Amino acid sequence: MSDRALLGLDEQQLEAVTALRGPVVVLAGAGTGKTRVITHRIAHGVDTGAYSPARVMAVTFTAKAAGEMRGRLRALGVDGVAARTFHAAALAQLNFFWPTVAGDSAPSIVDNKVRLLAHAADGMGLDPDTATLRDVASGIEWRKVSMLSIEQYALARPEGVGRLEVSRVADLQRAYEKLKDTRRQLDFEDVLLACAGMLEAEPHVAAAVHEQYRHFTVDEFQDVSPLQHRLLELWLGDRRDLCVVGDASQTIYSFAGADARYLLEFAHRHEDARVIRLETNYRSDAAILTVANELMRGRAGALEITAPAGTGRASGEVPTIAAYDDDLAEARAVAAAVRGRIDGGADPRQIAVLYRAHSQSAELIRALADLGIAATVLGGRRFFDLPEVRQSIMELRAASVAPIDTSFVDTVRDILRTRGLTDDPPQAGGALRDAWEARAAILRLAEEAPSGTTLRGFTDELQARARAQHEPALRTVTLATLHAAKGLEWDHVHLLGFSEGLLPISYATTFEQVDEERRLAYVGITRAARTLSVSWSSGSRDRQQSRFAREIGASALQAAASASRGRRTDRPGAGGRPAASGAASARAGSRAQGAGPQLPRAAGPQ
Repeated sequence: MSDRALLGLDEQQLEAVTALRGPVVVLAGAGTGKTRVITHRIAHGVDTGAYSPARVMAVTFTAKAAGEMRGRLRALGVDGVAARTFHAAALAQLNFFWPTVAGDSAPSIVDNKVRLLAHAADGMGLDPDTATLRDVASGIEWRKVSMLSIEQYALARPEGVGRLEVSRVADLQRAYEKLKDTRRQLDFEDVLLACAGMLEAEPHVAAAVHEQYRHFTVDEFQDVSPLQHRLLELWLGDRRDLCVVGDASQTIYSFAGADARYLLEFAHRHEDARVIRLETNYRSDAAILTVANELMRGRAGALEITAPAGTGRASGEVPTIAAYDDDLAEARAVAAAVRGRIDGGADPRQIAVLYRAHSQSAELIRALADLGIAATVLGGRRFFDLPEVRQSIMELRAASVAPIDTSFVDTVRDILRTRGLTDDPPQAGGALRDAWEARAAILRLAEEAPSGTTLRGFTDELQARARAQHEPALRTVTLATLHAAKGLEWDHVHLLGFSEGLLPISYATTFEQVDEERRLAYVGITRAARTLSVSWSSGSRDRQQSRFAREIGASALQAAASASRGRRTDRPGAGGRPAASGAASARAGSRAQGAGPQLPRAAGPQ
């Protein structure tokens, strides 16, 4: 028996990987290696003969995560596992069984819900603006994943949308559904509903699915909605081989129907479930973990993540909180800190600036460009969809069928030069620089390709990357919302806008909504591996410092300083909780970063 899947695991990871029979729940804190555990567990099951690859379904929430999972399984020598999103798995089953069940091909998928809603509104004599239509579309999505009727939706959200009273919103949703049926279409959420309905109504379909898939693993289980949970139950049937992995502290999609109770209550729903905790963080400095743990202390399902015992892992820099008079001053100070970090030798790809909403990025982009720093906004157009990338791949593909007089890398470089790649990059902050960075990323992939790679093999690899959404990292600083940053990591992270009204966002008024904002802050903090800086500004509306920043400044920074110097307790933040001087911490952070001007005001407990 091969033990390849058992190598390099810590004690808790090994326990999870060898727990091959369900039900199993793995409570995996940030940076504890959950994807490694999932893939190694499947590989170990295949190695021991407990699993047949074709009988395994591994479910996650994004196509990119599913692609990464397949790639890791291939590296472990495992092929044939169905690693998919809920929607991809449901759509495949619909397309396969629909002709048998309904006698014709499956309906097409709505490509733009807002456009279809606009057509439905026209038929009703309504003329809502695009923002209203987007909110109505979001309401439809929430209603369906929550498994509510239109009438139940109206009771749950009686406030209406924009200028539309709830009764008109309900009428618009009915018109949307009718128009969609007339056009014989399904929307994204209908795919799950239709698949669940088919499994419930057609015993032979359920039997076929149960025969095909025997072992289930679900990643990010804290983000499962009622509809996804119901579909999972139907896939599973009366079998017990289910392993779910998640972290309640990273539940940040409740507004879209995610319900962490399925994770938190898993052991109660399955009385004999095996519960395994992963709390050793292999990503972040101990000082950063101290801050993260303090923010989530006492919250339901919160894990106490710690650095590996005896590593003394620390960058020597204490997480900082700093305040500024306005948003422009904050943006310029962060840009100066980034400039200092790059000038000190940091890779721009390992620096990120995170914020709550896209609207916070405008001044930051200008401030970075003023200092000659190229930045990429995460969540924009996908790398392989960029015109310059598609054109470059087409030309490389065409050149691969002709004789080549130069080396493989020289050929790639020459072709990219004809498309605009130069030795020196254009000025930062414009489309020309963005296109240059994309072409430079293709050249780096060529330079990093294994010895013996051919031009044809290289273009095959690029196309495989495009299908798997395995995008290369541009040599730029990353700007991202906290939602978009989930699942990613950088050495150096700056968190902007830690003020009331931004984080927590102004419309978070209930305890549950504010607690979700807290989890967003936690996600942002735990993206940082080596250094973390938090900032806020009073702005034109006389904003107040975020309650989250006040908590960190009041009770965690001194403990973080001790952790940074390697004098932490066995559990970061455990024991005494001395107050820290926010002012002293901010000044120390400014000196450590070497990032330009002193901070205008230091934030801390007032």
